[in-house]
Amino acid sequence: MPLILNRPICFIDLETTGINVSTDRIVEIAIVKIGLDGTKQVKRRLVNPEMPIPKASSDVHGISDEMVKDAPTFKMLANEIKQFMEGSDIGGYNSNRFDVPMLNEEFLRAGISVDIEHRKLLDVQKVFHMMEQRTLSAAYQFYCHKTLEDAHTAEADATATWEILEAQIDRYPQIGNTVESIVKFTGEDEIIDFARRFIFENGIAVFNFGKHKGKPVVQVLKEEPQYYDWMMKGDFALHTKQKLTEILNKFILNK
Repeated sequence: MPLILNRPICFIDLETTGINVSTDRIVEIAIVKIGLDGTKQVKRRLVNPEMPIPKASSDVHGISDEMVKDAPTFKMLANEIKQFMEGSDIGGYNSNRFDVPMLNEEFLRAGISVDIEHRKLLDVQKVFHMMEQRTLSAAYQFYCHKTLEDAHTAEADATATWEILEAQIDRYPQIGNTVESIVKFTGEDEIIDFARRFIFENGIAVFNFGKHKGKPVVQVLKEEPQYYDWMMKGDFALHTKQKLTEILNKFILNK
């Protein structure tokens, strides 16, 4: 049973200097865009991260400083990527916890406004983990009966993710065959920021980390206003700081 799309969907995969959304950078981005008629477009670009690539990261994805020294920076590519993804939902493998937050952070650093929060975010890994509990390569072998060649290259991983989803739709009729039905099946925390420092509980924004975990954000900011300054000066993602400021402005300063 084919996937039914109400909007195009872009399967993204990033290779990066590391896994810290706040401090690491993208070195390769691949986007496999599936149109309403099933047509596929691919955009793949190497990216100059403007920082050294640690050897441990190069050992995983095979991208070296030499390979990206003449590549454009993300800021130079940001508008091109934004336009390619315009009007599309977003899919990936572990994308809701890594690729989407990292990509959003890079857009923020580039000063480019992209409305990711109101798109459907379909994480194929969640279906797989709920059903089988394996890695991407194992998922590809399990669902598609093929060996994933060139694993940890962005385009190969993004394309494999799309093929896995098609196989999952055939295997698990209970997940449905729309982006909406699959996202509903996998479920997601009601997050506020992509780094998941804040989440909604019963419609109330609460901290999801540290000494104030589980406490309403508004309550903490009223009782301990210096906590806002600490977070804004700390090593938190730009998107986290943006959302914290929005909460401060909406619920405290405007009252």
